[in-house]
Amino acid sequence: MGNLQLLEEKIGYTFKNIALLQTAITHSSYANEQKRNEQFNERLEFLGDSVLSIVVSDYLFEAHKNLPEGELTRTRAALVCETSCFEFAKRLDLGSYMRLGRGEELSGGRERSSILADAFEAVIAAIYLDGGIDAARDFILPFVTTEQVNQEDYKTRLQEIIQQNPEERLRYVVASESGPDHHKSFTVEVHLNSNVLGTGTGYSKKAAEQQAAKQALQLFGNRE
Repeated sequence: MGNLQLLEEKIGYTFKNIALLQTAITHSSYANEQKRNEQFNERLEFLGDSVLSIVVSDYLFEAHKNLPEGELTRTRAALVCETSCFEFAKRLDLGSYMRLGRGEELSGGRERSSILADAFEAVIAAIYLDGGIDAARDFILPFVTTEQVNQEDYKTRLQEIIQQNPEERLRYVVASESGPDHHKSFTVEVHLNSNVLGTGTGYSKKAAEQQAAKQALQLFGNRE
């Protein structure tokens, strides 16, 4: 298990109260196995979920002034869902730092999407409690802005190309799934009518769709 100082470096924030970070990476299964009164991250996860939502809402409201309410809501939901938080947690390698009970450890808890997504939100709360909303925003925005660019870039750009021919229709089809439930990998094909334009693989259907769209764009000379 990595140390807290290394995790601070990955997070890009130095805690005044390092105990908050330790609680954020402590799962209830670990706390329940300890004889002492060990704090765990469920209350922090509750708070972090709200902090994440307000930071993302504020960002979308300011950055996309022409988007209607329904589109803002849809985009926010995609950015704050468990799948996105799981992906963000993996970028930090958060699973390596988790304090888990023995049973959870043996059953693959370090890679379980629900555990890592909750821990990511708990880290947000720890930063918020230690350094305020500005520190939390500084931590969150690089994740959500990158994720939104990925969402918009490939699928949206492909759709814009295809829409030039109104009779054409794009579909994303899950071709296969592999791996255990807590670390499942998806392969998705993007179909234009009956033709396969591209194939992508990822640890979420959304990520796999992006990769499929990216490959499809290459057929139209788009290399970015």
